[in-house]
Amino acid sequence: MGNFILTCCSTADMSREYFEKRQIPYVCFHYTIDGNTFPDDLGKSIPFEEFYDRITKGSTPVTSQVNVDEYCSFFEPFLKDGKDILHLTLSSGISGTHNSACVAREEMKVKYPDRTIVVVDSLGASSGYGLLVDAVADLRDKDMAIMDVVQWVEDNKLNVHHWFFSTDLTSFKRGGRISATSAMIGTVLNICPLMNINDKGCLIPVQKIRTKKKAIQEIVKVMEQHAIDGRDYSGKCFMSHSACEKDAREVASLIEERFPNLCGHVVINNVGTVIGSHTGPGTVALYYFGDKREE
Repeated sequence: MGNFILTCCSTADMSREYFEKRQIPYVCFHYTIDGNTFPDDLGKSIPFEEFYDRITKGSTPVTSQVNVDEYCSFFEPFLKDGKDILHLTLSSGISGTHNSACVAREEMKVKYPDRTIVVVDSLGASSGYGLLVDAVADLRDKDMAIMDVVQWVEDNKLNVHHWFFSTDLTSFKRGGRISATSAMIGTVLNICPLMNINDKGCLIPVQKIRTKKKAIQEIVKVMEQHAIDGRDYSGKCFMSHSACEKDAREVASLIEERFPNLCGHVVINNVGTVIGSHTGPGTVALYYFGDKREE
């Protein structure tokens, strides 16, 4: 095991079993639904199926980021134990949690001046952010020094591609990401918007695709265009979905067919309750290492 503690936020959307196995502590965002507030604890408080069913029936969850005090409470036990910390945050283009983590870092550095605390903006989200955390865990396990790992992250984080399509535009309309008119027309015409995360870590629409079948084909085609070495890509591939596992597995099957050199099978996770509060059900997301992301 490496010479530092690797930590992240719950919004990396990996499973509890994964984080436990890789020894990666995570700090939870929060969400409020139907008048009750819960930690974004990877489906423990409310199972994912129930969470998305509530949204389908009209519930509108509201999310809150990790605040400074929560970060301090999260970091301090490791520092007390004499450990250095490398914390990767959810993209600053999506949440203000990176700034909160940085403020907490400065407070903790005053209290523990002999410890190294580094906070890095992943510029990623969901299991794409998780894919970056996974790569860092591999470097940690090879005993790479913390500042060398930090440099690797800064050099490579924009190589993690995030591509999404959605078959349900309701939550995008509620969140103001698309207009009510666009949502109505999109629903009538069976349009699935294809989106990605740009070099600023912001979610942006790329193209409108008519029918889910075509969207599934297009998201795989885009991977062929951007993945390292194209169809000879030999890295890991992660996916996440919000209550549409069948669609995610269809994408995964195509990827494993077209990319025979993948490092293992495609790993499929759930879109967590915080990210899912904004996407709603019906979103399929694909993540892999490729060329540098651009706006």
